[in-house]
Amino acid sequence: NCWVAGPTMQAEVRLNSCKHSFLRAMKAAIVALLVLLLILQYKLWFGDGNLREVWRLEDAIEKQQQENTRLQERNAALEAEVKDLKEGIQAIEERARNELGMIKKGETFYQIIEKPEATKKQSE
Repeated sequence: NCWVAGPTMQAEVRLNSCKHSFLRAMKAAIVALLVLLLILQYKLWFGDGNLREVWRLEDAIEKQQQENTRLQERNAALEAEVKDLKEGIQAIEERARNELGMIKKGETFYQIIEKPEATKKQSE
């Protein structure tokens, strides 16, 4: 009811009263917004899932990823070592059989000796 027609003293008083009410409402709105901002800031810095906790978790994730990378490299090295040992044992066993004539327990060894070329031609 702040609309006043004409320049009367009563109209001026009513207009000042309306300005005063408007300013009071604006101040109350500003205070309410500031309180809301403070509550939100408090939750941001000190509440559940606050920034400090997020930063701490990001650091923990980075450290865990580094640890995972280190362990993956270690596992790959161990896997290569196991593969080398498996293949190495087979290579050693083959060499021992062919070059040294060694056999395993329970095996029977047969050696076939061929006649030299000169002896073959004479017998024919």
